Amino acid sequence: MSFVEYGDTIKDGDTAIVFLGHESMFPVKVQHGTVTQTKYGVIRHSTDLIGKKYGSKVTCSKGGWVFILHPTPELWTMNLPHRTQILYSTDISIITMMLELKPGSIVCESGTGSGSLSHALIRTVAPTGHLYTVEFHQQRAEKAREEFREHGVEHLVTVTNQDVCKNGFGVSNIADAVFLDIPSPWEAIGHAKSALKVEGGRMCSFSPCIEQVQRTCLAMEEYGFTEINTLEILLRVYNVRTISLQIPDLGKAAENNSSTGFDSSSPADQGSLCANLQQGAVQFKSGVPLREVVGHTGYLTFATKS
Repeated sequence: MSFVEYGDTIKDGDTAIVFLGHESMFPVKVQHGTVTQTKYGVIRHSTDLIGKKYGSKVTCSKGGWVFILHPTPELWTMNLPHRTQILYSTDISIITMMLELKPGSIVCESGTGSGSLSHALIRTVAPTGHLYTVEFHQQRAEKAREEFREHGVEHLVTVTNQDVCKNGFGVSNIADAVFLDIPSPWEAIGHAKSALKVEGGRMCSFSPCIEQVQRTCLAMEEYGFTEINTLEILLRVYNVRTISLQIPDLGKAAENNSSTGFDSSSPADQGSLCANLQQGAVQFKSGVPLREVVGHTGYLTFATKS
């Protein structure tokens, strides 16, 4: 199993996604002799998972069933264990496009965090590219190395435990792109410039506060970066629902009401009117925005090494 190469069957040691529904799924490490509890009952790895094809429908001990999915960076972003705040697909998609990443690209990243963006970057630059990711926190760096090894992508990534603001990325003049997700990105702009290839490399900085963006832009200008621009990506989700709307009254009903002296203040007449209008309703499917929407996540500042 690898996050960048699809495997047909589930093997011992794989990371798989147990899919109970669009709003309910979780990762599981497949191990011989292990069981996983779900609300539909027990899944026995030895008999229910190992040797079965990814995408299979597995019946649990209580009679309910789940699907077992092959892991992807998108599914991992939705289900990974959170060690830090993470980037989601909305920001990840624009980052990979604006940094002009492709198979064979060399990318430097700091900090690694929970590895959400890291897995997407690895999949994008595979099979001949490489990710150099720097994490200040030692335990998080070690956990990231362990996950990359379990996910079959350790040959595509190098994890370094150091302070990027003081020690840089450990590489010089080879990176096609640099990504920064640290509290003070302006302190690492010089190291980012050193890591980028001689000319034309792209960099991106993610910051939740506009004050951080201002200081980062000033540092980018100081180090000679061009094409500096900042984006904020907002996601608006719609639910598909059945909507009921009244057929418009083009005047006939209004004339009848006025001729009969209809008094809208009468409860009996109001009920009669509502019943008549309900008979003239039409139902159809429509997209309805959520009442509560996740707003600001962070600002993405892009620049080019001239």
